Amino acid sequence: MSRINQVIIIGHNPIAKVLYEKCKRSGVSVFWNDLSQGINADVIIETENSNREEKKKAIQEIEAAVHPETTILSTVLRLPTTEIASWAQNPSRIVGFGTFATIERTGLVEIAPALQTNPSHLNESKGFFRMIGNVTEVVKDEVGLVFPRILAMIINEAAFALMENTADAASIDEAMKKGTNYPYGPLEWAEKIGLEDIYAILQGLFDQLGEERYRPASLIKKLIYAGWTGEKAQKGFYYYQNHLRGSEVSE
Repeated sequence: MSRINQVIIIGHNPIAKVLYEKCKRSGVSVFWNDLSQGINADVIIETENSNREEKKKAIQEIEAAVHPETTILSTVLRLPTTEIASWAQNPSRIVGFGTFATIERTGLVEIAPALQTNPSHLNESKGFFRMIGNVTEVVKDEVGLVFPRILAMIINEAAFALMENTADAASIDEAMKKGTNYPYGPLEWAEKIGLEDIYAILQGLFDQLGEERYRPASLIKKLIYAGWTGEKAQKGFYYYQNHLRGSEVSE
C-alpha cells in the first residue's frame, strides 16, 4: 500500500462528518466537498445513500476531477458495489464500504469489492481505514452488507412494535439493552445512526430481494418526511412519541 497523503470526502451526512474528523485526527490532509484538489487526492470517499441519481452523479463528477487511478470508496448501504461500479469509466477502482456514524464506538468498517474491483484498490481501501484507526472486514457485495443489514432489521422490528403500541420507546430500548446486552436500544441506536441510513438499507433490501420482511416500517418513512431523523435533527422516535402524547392531552 502506498502512503495516503490526501483524502477528499463527498457528502452532507453524519458518516461523512465522522470520517472527515477521523482523517484530521490521523494527520491526513483532508478536504470535505471540495473536488478542486481532486487531481492530488489518493483516496476519494463518496457517501450518498438516499438518492440513486444523486449518487450516480457524484461518482461521475468525482471521476472527472481525479487522477485515472485514484481509489474511489463508496458507501453501499442501499445499492451493491457492482452496480455503482457500472456507472464509472474505470470500474476497477470502485470499492464499496459500509459503516455508520457510530463508527467511533464499533470501530468496524465492512468492505465489499465489486466484481470489477482491482485487488490493488481493495488493498488501498483496507490500508486507508486501518490508518485512521478502524478494523476492516471484507464481505460479499450484497445490499446492506452484514452488521448494517442485521441492525437495520432489528430497528425496523422495533419501529413496528412502537407503531403497534406493544410498548413505548423507552421500554422497547430498555428491554433490548437488558435482554441482549446491546450498548443501545434499537430506537436509540437508530437515532444515533440517522434514520435515513436505516431506511436506505431496508428499502435497498426490499427493492433487491422483494421479500415482505424487508419492507420499511411506515413510521420510519413518516419521520424522515417530517425531518425527524435522529440526533442530527434533535428529533426522532422519542420526540414523535412525546408529540403524540401532547396532541392527545390537548384534545
